[in-house]
Amino acid sequence: MLVQAIEFYSGIGGLHLALRQSRLACSPVKAFDWDQTACQVYAANYGAKTISRVDISTLSAVDLLCLHADLWLLSPSCQPYTVLNPSARGEADPRAKSFLHLIDQVLPDLAAQDSHPRYMLIENVAGFQDSTTRGHLVNTLRRLGYVIAEFLLSPIQFGVPNSRLRYYLLAKIPPLRFYGIHESDIDRVHDNIPGARLDIPVHLLREYMDPALANEILLRHKVPDRILSKWGRLFDIVLPSGRRSCCFTRGYTQLVERAGSILQLNEGLDTTEIFDKFLEAQSRGNEDAVRILDQLRLRYFTPSELLRIFRFEEPESRQGFVWPLNISLKSKYRLIGNSVNVEVVRHLIDYLFNDEGTT
Repeated sequence: MLVQAIEFYSGIGGLHLALRQSRLACSPVKAFDWDQTACQVYAANYGAKTISRVDISTLSAVDLLCLHADLWLLSPSCQPYTVLNPSARGEADPRAKSFLHLIDQVLPDLAAQDSHPRYMLIENVAGFQDSTTRGHLVNTLRRLGYVIAEFLLSPIQFGVPNSRLRYYLLAKIPPLRFYGIHESDIDRVHDNIPGARLDIPVHLLREYMDPALANEILLRHKVPDRILSKWGRLFDIVLPSGRRSCCFTRGYTQLVERAGSILQLNEGLDTTEIFDKFLEAQSRGNEDAVRILDQLRLRYFTPSELLRIFRFEEPESRQGFVWPLNISLKSKYRLIGNSVNVEVVRHLIDYLFNDEGTT
């Protein structure tokens, strides 16, 4: 099935890759983002002709008419809705402006010309569910004739050892319907995709780890002593043999709490026991107390490991993700932390285009 898709807030191309890996096996005809670094990375991986660096709040229906889009893929800014932002203001936040512009201005203008997309997929943080923006979005889509399905899903449900709960909205134009969702559930936010397996085994974290040069990687991505000394007890620490990790955010390596897990390479030691010894030595004024933690061999996940967890790269794939040479390590973590999980979105696209939903 050939689908003309537009990607809004494209970042480094997670929506693009999910569409390519879905049953549709196609690529967006156009992608839009304002972040210059993200656009540069996107161009390196998917081609400079597809991506346009543009303020999305300036787009109009006229700009999009010529693209003849059947599908919109959107991952708007999460900052107005995330619990990690204590000053989050929802739709009053300036970063919500462009998304509201698309929903309030562009989409109705296209619908007036019968040129609106037949399908839509929108992703955001779980906090979006309780926002006034969500209610506004749902009401607008229904007024324009869409049927919708909403979800709260995490990669761990699809076998990926990572918890990253996200809100997703799917929409399509009747007579198309959603398979397995009855009219009585029209206002429900679902915690699984109808018809999807509920018993997918979760992979080990070591399957996503860089395969060689372990000591070199440890040196390059070791958690700094000053961070361990002050904040080490707050880290979520996971083992290569584990089957879980916390949500990785744009602040990974810059923040400690709720920014993502770190790896303990030495699995033969009890983490709590070693930290207790460290804290005891620290309380006695031992200036070298942090050396006690060396034996745990603690490090951050590398960008390439996070790309595998986010499913930008298959664990056994030989086709690597491309980073332009001028992209800093900090920018890599920021861009990955802002991204969607490709595996989850791929499943949702397949469900969105499930022909059994047609009446």
